[in-house]
Amino acid sequence: MPSTRDTNRLLFTLRYLGRRAFVRSRPASLAEAGLFTGKPQHENFARTDALAPVRRMPASSSPQSWPVGESIELPSTYRFDGENRSTAEFLDVTDTAALLVLVDGAVRYERYWLTGGPTVNWLSMSVAKSFVSALVGIAVQEGHIASVNEPISKYVPVDPDSAYDGVAIVDVLQMSSGARWNEDYNDSRSDVHQLTKAMMGLGGGLDGFVARMVRQDQPQTVCRYNSGETQILGALIAHATGRTVSDYMAEKLVEPLGFETPSYWLTDMRGTEMSYAGLNLTARDYARLGELYRNDGMWHGRRIIDQQWVRSSTTIDSSSREAGRPIVGGHEIDLGYGYQWWVPAGHYGDYCAVGVLNQLIYVDPDTRTTIVKLSANRAYGTSAEESTNRDIENVHFLRAVAQSL
Repeated sequence: MPSTRDTNRLLFTLRYLGRRAFVRSRPASLAEAGLFTGKPQHENFARTDALAPVRRMPASSSPQSWPVGESIELPSTYRFDGENRSTAEFLDVTDTAALLVLVDGAVRYERYWLTGGPTVNWLSMSVAKSFVSALVGIAVQEGHIASVNEPISKYVPVDPDSAYDGVAIVDVLQMSSGARWNEDYNDSRSDVHQLTKAMMGLGGGLDGFVARMVRQDQPQTVCRYNSGETQILGALIAHATGRTVSDYMAEKLVEPLGFETPSYWLTDMRGTEMSYAGLNLTARDYARLGELYRNDGMWHGRRIIDQQWVRSSTTIDSSSREAGRPIVGGHEIDLGYGYQWWVPAGHYGDYCAVGVLNQLIYVDPDTRTTIVKLSANRAYGTSAEESTNRDIENVHFLRAVAQSL
């Protein structure tokens, strides 16, 4: 059972992050909120274990330090929206806390600002989605899941005729299940905000929330970005393996990839991981997933993830998921979608994990580059516009860094 201390911490977090607290008689207004209101967030992103209950993961029993190569300088400018922009200004205005550049698996650039640091665990936001996708892939190759063409409801209990009843796992991986959803961070009534309120554990918590979700469209007719999709993929991992997401990740990723620093997942009051956004790792350990995928699922000569899973995850197989077609919060975004990975426009072979407030793992196999950018962009979500959120600009910036090498 959760402790009173855990309950109080989570209530504080929900209030602070701008969600409606269940102990209030009215919704918290955006003016009262923290996240998505323009308030600085870098203090909170570096200490979320002080704000909510967590499941901890130990460092690997055989931690692996990154080799260090010749230092590089970042390009002083990059091209975006038809103009040259200042790198230094961009890093500052997006409240960048960490920037780590690996080439051929060696550190070529590593800098920290604000509350960032080499041993600081930072909140992933939706970068967690790509880790969950990797764990689903491992569960498939181990036989815990027979096929991604099976219905997810074969493994996860859901309400009859609800969004995920009879829907194939692959449809969920590709954000194409047809579930009704609004991922609008600027609207406190949106589904993604309601999902976060489920952290309090009422109504079955996170698992209960996704079990009741409503179907809107036929699967594979629209790519609608939906954090609920990843939450039920976390439930899939737990039900199929008989393990918590944290335990399974600790064995299948943390241990073999040599994570250097103990880490954790945020959970709801029932102990269920916030699979869609609650991972907390260091920049160096986030980079391990990027390097694993850059090497087609191999790690120091050992197969961790099937090569075809990596390629299916990071390529686009339908016009509905081409850049400019996926819908995020009611508008289309100029990125394509794979299995819980974003694919930038242009089909250059690069791909990225992306989280709100500008968390990214960017991978460019052509330049043999993996880049991690951790940020706390305080303007994020104050509007639905690229000018505040800067999702696409971040991708263009990291692509420019990789190409400058």
